[in-house]
Amino acid sequence: MLKVKKNKIENYNVNSYEGREGLIYPRVSSDRQKSEGHGLESQEERCMAELARLNVPYSETFPDSYTGGGDFMERPAMKKMLSYIDAHPHKKYLVIFDDIKRFARDTEFHFKLRTAFMSRDVSLKCLNYNFDDSPEGRFIETIMAGQAELERHQNKRQVIQKMKSRLELGYWTFGSKKGYTLTKNPEHGKIAISNEEGEILKQALEGFANGTFIRKIDACRFLVEKGFWEKQSPEKYIDKLAQIIKDPFYAGFIEYPAWEVSRRIGKHKGIITLETFELNQKRLGKLDLGKRIRTDITDEFPLRGLLVCASCENHLTATWCSGRSKKHPYYFCQNKNCESYWKVIKKETVESEFNEILKKTTLKKDVSTIVQKIFDKVWIEEVENIQKLQDNLNSKKTVIEKKISELTNLVISTKSESLKRIYEAQIEAKGEEIEQIDSDIPINNTDLKTPYRTALDKATGLLKSPYAIWLSLDTKEQQNLFYFIFEKKLLYSKKDSYRTNKSPYAIRLFEEFVTTNSLDVEMTRIELVCRRIMS
Repeated sequence: MLKVKKNKIENYNVNSYEGREGLIYPRVSSDRQKSEGHGLESQEERCMAELARLNVPYSETFPDSYTGGGDFMERPAMKKMLSYIDAHPHKKYLVIFDDIKRFARDTEFHFKLRTAFMSRDVSLKCLNYNFDDSPEGRFIETIMAGQAELERHQNKRQVIQKMKSRLELGYWTFGSKKGYTLTKNPEHGKIAISNEEGEILKQALEGFANGTFIRKIDACRFLVEKGFWEKQSPEKYIDKLAQIIKDPFYAGFIEYPAWEVSRRIGKHKGIITLETFELNQKRLGKLDLGKRIRTDITDEFPLRGLLVCASCENHLTATWCSGRSKKHPYYFCQNKNCESYWKVIKKETVESEFNEILKKTTLKKDVSTIVQKIFDKVWIEEVENIQKLQDNLNSKKTVIEKKISELTNLVISTKSESLKRIYEAQIEAKGEEIEQIDSDIPINNTDLKTPYRTALDKATGLLKSPYAIWLSLDTKEQQNLFYFIFEKKLLYSKKDSYRTNKSPYAIRLFEEFVTTNSLDVEMTRIELVCRRIMS
């Protein structure tokens, strides 16, 4: 009797899926699981066997190997399955999967998915768990979903702990860096080894440091020409190059601030020296942490935000103070713990002493010649690159115009209305391509001599007389110009005035060149050294 009752229950379960088609959802969270016994293929095989037992016809499989947390309804395979179900509203489906942990390892998203399937009249079947909509069943299901979420977070914590430990030991634990390959080593496990791309990148980084590549775009062009980057134009890689330049990994160091792993010597070998790395940071201005421009600057206090207290190195602020009969403008330190707290300095004094620094700055003889040589070289290269780009775009435009002409002839000759619509749509698309090319063409018989002369005059004018240029600008422009003239914010003391015995930074770069290099050397040598000035 008991045996008969059991068979009746089994027959009832099988019949409850009558009229439904089976959808299989196998899921793994790592490449390693794909090749092990609980990989995608083995899950699919078990689910296929269960569908056969239930006498449910198989329809489709939606394998999911996406890694990482987040909304499980946004996973590509899950979205594809839900879209598939929505595309066949006249059909009823049974979604079958291996284990409840494969469904959604997050309590919130578990029940979101349950609701999504329920609203679509989709039945769910788990090989290792029986869904039960009774209060007790929902309670157990919540516990199971919560346990899966707990295990996911615990696994994540363990992985982070292990990866952080490796980072602290000096090993890079994430994906391979550009220019390196992660290679298995009997002593170190996986360790980063530089490859052929690393040699190309080394030339670019060293060239940027020593001035062979004056600008980031020059280094990007070199990397594209050498095949380091291939898919896009050099301009598209400027930000990526900046990231690489800032990355101490390429100098043989490891750091990961997100996990509080400070910089340390890595087990891998850097492709550049620490000196080259630091020089590149200076070129990018990374070491100058005080280059933030105030958003509340006013014409009344042009130096506010550019000066720091010589006693505590906090910013000097500025305001108007009420006197007996009128208000007076002052700069002062507002740090309560500073010995110079609220010791006001007249605005006129602070700004006139600053102007004196600019007035005393003069270039030595013949530096303007060097500046012009740099501008000549860079300008010629840039014009050539612009011309090449224009020629390339014009060639593409000619090809497209020819294609439009061919399509137009086809429209005229064909009698099929459907073909005409297709050809006309293609003509419209080609026309949009031409419009895009026209907007991308950088110049159109434009005379570049005028902007060249203007840029050169501004640069040499700034170097010859920073004070004159400073007076010609508005306050916002002065704030930006300040960091070209000076290396960092200036220390100011009420007693000692400005604490700097150095010439402005931009001037000093050219001064050092003049005093350390003879102007009588051959032209090729001058050009090589000129590039270094720009660093």
